[in-house]
Amino acid sequence: MDTGFLSTIFVQLLKGVPLTLNLGVLALLGGGCLALVLNLLRVTRTGDAVASAYVFVFRGTPLLIQIFMIYYGLAGFGFIRQSVLWPFLREPYWCGLLALILNDAAYTSEILRGGLRAVPKGAVEAGRVSGMTRLAILRRITLPIAFRQALPAYSNEVISILKATALVSTITLMEVTGIARAAVSETWRAVEIFLCAAAIYLALSLLVTRLTAWAERRLSPWQFGESP
Repeated sequence: MDTGFLSTIFVQLLKGVPLTLNLGVLALLGGGCLALVLNLLRVTRTGDAVASAYVFVFRGTPLLIQIFMIYYGLAGFGFIRQSVLWPFLREPYWCGLLALILNDAAYTSEILRGGLRAVPKGAVEAGRVSGMTRLAILRRITLPIAFRQALPAYSNEVISILKATALVSTITLMEVTGIARAAVSETWRAVEIFLCAAAIYLALSLLVTRLTAWAERRLSPWQFGESP
């Protein structure tokens, strides 16, 4: 191993971290909002069928194919090329981000669904008795409890999305993996380069794990023997 080369390539790969984090954070925010909408749709029979079909499709197909379908497939429709969305959908960044959002929403909706089912009915009834509106109960009781219950599973989804951003390198985006692939094609030193890339993803995953553990202690201090 050439330590000089390793340090040089590591610094070079770090230049892709901002784009990796940008895609990951925006995908989680967009996917979280869409996941909430999907769970709200489940209150009706028709909405539940739509949400279930959406989750089935996006969880049952590889993310890489979803990226290709959006980036390469949408261009085949004339009405899309003539629409106001085309300036965005012809750009690899927006196509990659859209694919990540749609994929994350399918997984997050199921995680949130499990968290919502874990909300005690007594807590909701207590909110109704105290005179809270449905929106107030949702905002102050249901969602906080559901999020606390879903946090461990959601942390795995956060890590998965951060790692999934590597797939957008297939549509020319130069995040960490994109830079690594370009460096390998120039130097043919795949082992050192991809080891550095793996170290960066491991560091990001460790950071998410630490932040999740801190959030769990803050949201449920009694489970860790701490005072609120």
